[in-house]
Amino acid sequence: MSKLAEKDKFLDLSDYGRPFGKAFALQLKNTSFTPIHVTLLFGISGLLAIYCILNQHYFAAGFFIVLKSIIDAADGELARIKNTPSYTGRYLDSVFDIILNFMFFMAICYVSSTSIWYTLLAFFGIQLQGTLYNYYYVILRNKSVGGDATSKIFEYKAPKALPGESQKSVDVLFNIYTIVYGIFDKIIHFLDKDAYKVKTFPNWFMTLLSVYGLGFQLLLIAVMLPFGYIEWVVPFFILFTLLLFVFIFIRKKYL
Repeated sequence: MSKLAEKDKFLDLSDYGRPFGKAFALQLKNTSFTPIHVTLLFGISGLLAIYCILNQHYFAAGFFIVLKSIIDAADGELARIKNTPSYTGRYLDSVFDIILNFMFFMAICYVSSTSIWYTLLAFFGIQLQGTLYNYYYVILRNKSVGGDATSKIFEYKAPKALPGESQKSVDVLFNIYTIVYGIFDKIIHFLDKDAYKVKTFPNWFMTLLSVYGLGFQLLLIAVMLPFGYIEWVVPFFILFTLLLFVFIFIRKKYL
């Protein structure tokens, strides 16, 4: 099952790892590997990237960051290939992402001269960026005929477990998800409460917005590290967050 109907598909700059992730998932189709196993694997890749940053092996760090993005695409693909969607996987994936994002920035702060407060501001900024992208993308997916509706526009209560997963696991992970993402969801919803009323988002708009997708954010970091721009990572993402208001203005004014 595709995430979007054919007419709603757009060039997602953050999803460059999808073809490789799909190929990897196809290799696991007839194995005992589950999407949860793949999610754990991208977590390991992220931890290896952090280890490399701390030891100033920046080319290797960039490699493992990009590899993390590729594997991150594979868990969802495997769930679709095996027809085993789950809220457990959906929430675990998101929780791993925010933990790794925080650790990436803390590692960069540790090996650079960047202030801890600016680092925390940059981390807050990338989470707002990603939340705006996900907010509009989930709205599009829910409006798209035949699209994937596993993710919800508003996460108010734990969903009913799907076949093959435990309701207790869904409840626990949902509660963790709402704790770590709740503030970002509330801010973005406050800034654009009526976005869910639109019928669709134009493909060009979603392509521009995809620079706020996690894959593209991580690609920027993966490129900046080996090219000697580690001191620019934090200030860049602080300034990059200002583009958020431009996207919201375009959405409100023209869409």
